[in-house]
Amino acid sequence: MSRDVERTDDGRYVVVDGRRWRTADPALPDDVRERLLHHLGVARSGVRTAGRAGDDDAVAAARARVQLAKTGLGERGPAWWEQDDDARRDRWESALRALEA
Repeated sequence: MSRDVERTDDGRYVVVDGRRWRTADPALPDDVRERLLHHLGVARSGVRTAGRAGDDDAVAAARARVQLAKTGLGERGPAWWEQDDDARRDRWESALRALEA
């Protein structure tokens, strides 16, 4: 099911079913974005798998990885548009170090 995505005029949010969601940091290099999205997909899959198995600890661990990936993308945590270039780079590099450790 494909649907058009509405963006706010400032480009900071997408609007889905009337709800605003922060967009990923547009300054992310393509390779970094791909790596973070890969980790996000794996973590979301982990949430589903652990949930089906009834493993609450594994669900919590997978959700923490989702949070970390989304923070690295700039979708959570401090707003990327309020950070200078060094803080933005540090955000995604720190997230990747933690996810790839």
